[in-house]
Amino acid sequence: MENLISLVNKLQRACTALGDHGEESALPTLWDSLPAIAVVGGQSSGKSSVLESVVGKDFLPRGSGIVTRRPLVLQLHRIDGDREYAEFMHLPRKRFTDFAAVRKEIADETDRETGRSKQISPVPIHLSIYSPNVVNLTLIDLPGLTKVAVEGQPDSVVQDIENMVRSYIEKPNSIILAVSPANQDLATSDAIKISREVDPKGERTFGVLTKIDLMDKGTDAVDILEGRSYRLQQPWVGVVNRSQQDINKNVDMIAARRREREYFTTTPEYKHLAPRMGSEYLAKMLSKHLEQVIKSRIPGIQSLITKTIAELETELNRLGKPIASDAGGKLYTIMEICRMFDGIYKEHLDGVRPGGEKIYHVFDNQFPVAIKRLQFDRQLSMENVRKLITEADGYQPHLIAPEQGYRRLIESCLVSIRGPAEAAVEALCSCIKYWTKVLRHVTPWPVHVYLPLLVLFSYLAILPL
Repeated sequence: MENLISLVNKLQRACTALGDHGEESALPTLWDSLPAIAVVGGQSSGKSSVLESVVGKDFLPRGSGIVTRRPLVLQLHRIDGDREYAEFMHLPRKRFTDFAAVRKEIADETDRETGRSKQISPVPIHLSIYSPNVVNLTLIDLPGLTKVAVEGQPDSVVQDIENMVRSYIEKPNSIILAVSPANQDLATSDAIKISREVDPKGERTFGVLTKIDLMDKGTDAVDILEGRSYRLQQPWVGVVNRSQQDINKNVDMIAARRREREYFTTTPEYKHLAPRMGSEYLAKMLSKHLEQVIKSRIPGIQSLITKTIAELETELNRLGKPIASDAGGKLYTIMEICRMFDGIYKEHLDGVRPGGEKIYHVFDNQFPVAIKRLQFDRQLSMENVRKLITEADGYQPHLIAPEQGYRRLIESCLVSIRGPAEAAVEALCSCIKYWTKVLRHVTPWPVHVYLPLLVLFSYLAILPL
């Protein structure tokens, strides 16, 4: 069963490489059908600390304001041995063993996509972490929900973040990990509020309660953790993250997990809940649940993959044979396209296909009739010819009629022909536009490929006329 999560990880990476990463679309995509755990929480809810506790490493950027500005698809792979490393999909041949460098690369890759203007982007970052200390799991870290924009961000960023989060968690195959701080009123939790809107029965929502150790003295979170205060179909899990002081002192994550276990086992209010509390339990529970969801969705995923493959094969067949990568192969393909196009075009001209008779009508009927209507007899009358030749003599008569006179005579005739000629060209353009519509259905190429060829062959076809 552990291979199921790895398989879904590969499918997610393939979807992202092909440009499918869960954006809103009129048609369902493969990404939409893949089960995923979306991590939702407000700013300062402890969302990043929960993810780092699950991984057991410091690797996420920290700071004030909106730090997470792109979705982070975090894929955890359990491996044998004692080595630990990370890989980014946009740097496929580079392994990171220093997780401080991972943090920096996440920030740098965010800036590459969004710039330094603190904008957000729906294009995800894919990060895979390989370690013997993790469980097979895939989490999608989303930007923290906020109520105000920070300096350098448009006011619309608040709604933009909510729309992005909603686009991930409203999908029926999405598992929601709603992170809320225990030292705040749960009724005001941004994560619970948006989760309730898309999953009113709480069937897909796992609640995570952070900062339990920071609650006011005399209060506890037992009612929430036992599901009495806010009921979900899935269990609530409490976690105790490292404090800011622990982070500043670089407290080891293993030590932090040990202290978390001690807190739940030694605190009287939570002793009976200790076996199902903590970040380690949370990771194992999510991994098991994700496997079950994937298993139940396999028939639908397989059906969609089969359908997608059939559609792509149909499209490939329509596009024709693949083009070779070398210059000679590309030139041969272009020549083949030209020959095929020439054959189709000649069939239109020769009458095998409709269209050629329209051009014939323009030059055999429309243009000659328009020429006959012109009053050449007046322009070529002896009186006009004599007048133009005499004017061309100037002050010195010629023995032979001067060339300038003939030029003026021809130019005056050409001015008369201009109108019918332009009308013939317009009629020919109408024929080409008609053929453009026809060729959309008889050629496998897009319009920017065959339209220049159409104009070229039209020109070559007219030359003999």
